[in-house]
Amino acid sequence: MTAPSLARPQALLFDLDGTLIDTAPDLARATNALRDHHGLEALPFETIRPEVSNGGSALVTLALGLEQDHPEHASARAYLLDAYGQGVAIDSRVFNGLERLLEYWARPPRSWGIVTNKPRAYAAPLVDALGLHPGVLLCADDLPVRKPNPEPLWEAARRLDVAAQACWYIGDHIRDMQAARAAGMRAIAVGYGYIDEDEDRQSWNADQWFERPSDLVVALLEDETH
Repeated sequence: MTAPSLARPQALLFDLDGTLIDTAPDLARATNALRDHHGLEALPFETIRPEVSNGGSALVTLALGLEQDHPEHASARAYLLDAYGQGVAIDSRVFNGLERLLEYWARPPRSWGIVTNKPRAYAAPLVDALGLHPGVLLCADDLPVRKPNPEPLWEAARRLDVAAQACWYIGDHIRDMQAARAAGMRAIAVGYGYIDEDEDRQSWNADQWFERPSDLVVALLEDETH
């Protein structure tokens, strides 16, 4: 599913969960803590992983079968997020090989950042714990709107002092591709993310797919290795 190589960007903007950082182990732990609180057996990691990019509410629905309009959904979500907040970086790690990419892209005139729908209360401690230093970190509660609205991507580009057209936005969800296209950025999808096996990936209309972190690294460090 990989398209011909695109022009190299000036800046990289990443989604967080499932794109830059493998956060599924810690979110799975929190999900199963919620189930344990309700006297339920733990779900297999393979069942939880595809739901991670859909956020806390989706994990509550997966764990307990409670839709968002259920009167107990909000309290269950609060319990899950509290459990997650107690250890956002216990087992979460930058996807293998991407550290090298970030180091390279931090050298001027290049730059990189993160635009996520994850609340800052969880995203910032995670980024700090892993020793990352993005040029910009925009979280769900930093602006009145979030992805797939393009405004967070535009704001990130403004803070990096880079034209939107000179950015790649890299993500593992259809809303990431929608946001990138609406922002006038290259829409780059990663197949190693938290994607359900039944997902119609063709409908994402991504400019390019990278199935492994190493594929992304090779493509973006090609000028360094040659």
